[in-house]
Amino acid sequence: MRKTAWVGLFLLILGAAAFAATPPYKLLKTITVGAEGGWDYLSVDVNARRLYVSHAAKVVVIDMDKDEVVGEIPDTPGVHGFAIAPELGLGFASNGRENKISIVDLKTLQTLSKADTGTNPDCVLYVPGHQEVYTFNGRSKDASVLEAKTGKLIATIPLGGKPEFAVYDPATDRVYNNIEDKNTVVAIDAKTHAVADTWPLAPGEEASGMAIDLKSHRLFIVAGNKLMIVMDNATGKVVTTVPTGDGTDACVYDPGTGLAMASAGEGFVTIAKYTAPDKLDVVQTLQTARGARTMTLDPKTHKIYLSAAEYEAPAAPVAGQPAPRPKMKPGSFKVLVFGASFGIKS
Repeated sequence: MRKTAWVGLFLLILGAAAFAATPPYKLLKTITVGAEGGWDYLSVDVNARRLYVSHAAKVVVIDMDKDEVVGEIPDTPGVHGFAIAPELGLGFASNGRENKISIVDLKTLQTLSKADTGTNPDCVLYVPGHQEVYTFNGRSKDASVLEAKTGKLIATIPLGGKPEFAVYDPATDRVYNNIEDKNTVVAIDAKTHAVADTWPLAPGEEASGMAIDLKSHRLFIVAGNKLMIVMDNATGKVVTTVPTGDGTDACVYDPGTGLAMASAGEGFVTIAKYTAPDKLDVVQTLQTARGARTMTLDPKTHKIYLSAAEYEAPAAPVAGQPAPRPKMKPGSFKVLVFGASFGIKS
């Protein structure tokens, strides 16, 4: 047998082993939250074992070990996300409707102060090495950089388009952000607060969620044209893609399992795994719930959490008009918890 044939056989066996070694995710728990209103990002405080869930004009706080609601942070109009600074004991809510962030005491869940941002702050990111908070502002198409302890505005960074999700890599000391309407990714120098590089996302279009593998320096970016883009965050080179679903919105990467996951509003999560360097294969299509588009990961337990709700039966379509949007059933907001048995010590 030729050497190339042996190599091909080895890769085939390697891929099969990777699929076999990945246990399926399944629904473990439904946490009832109730109340009215929409939602956006979820975020995890791994050490404190708390999950923060944006919901209408408040942030719901869930104990991840007990799977129950333990509190809330009120007065966050149009909240999109919540960033956590564990060493400071502070959290930061991006309040889209009032163009501010709330600075919150994580122990008491009390708002200590509010600080001005750009227009319609969406994603919010804490950069620990600098003790700074970034908000990515959808309407003013810029990023606000604030001193975490005081809320003092340090810099405003023009981005040239509508920003979406962002991550930070301490090795490069850069913040990476999707520009949804330009189909690009910007790399921001965290020292100078300036855009250092802009990279095309092609073949991805209308990016939303982003995750990072800090070990291999890979960005996982989900795009509106049903793709997960994997990008080298040192060069901006797209190294591979993974097919996803309609309405793909959020993305997570679990360094403990090597799984990259993308959640789609049509009701499933695409779960992919490395089967070779810079090659990912889909190992599971996990059924979730219609509208469950936002997601986060607990790297300690490897569980994923998705916000969801129940919907009324769709209204009858009217000729010549767009199909009516389904209405959320009152009090049906919930968080879905999925997990698998990996045999990995947490």
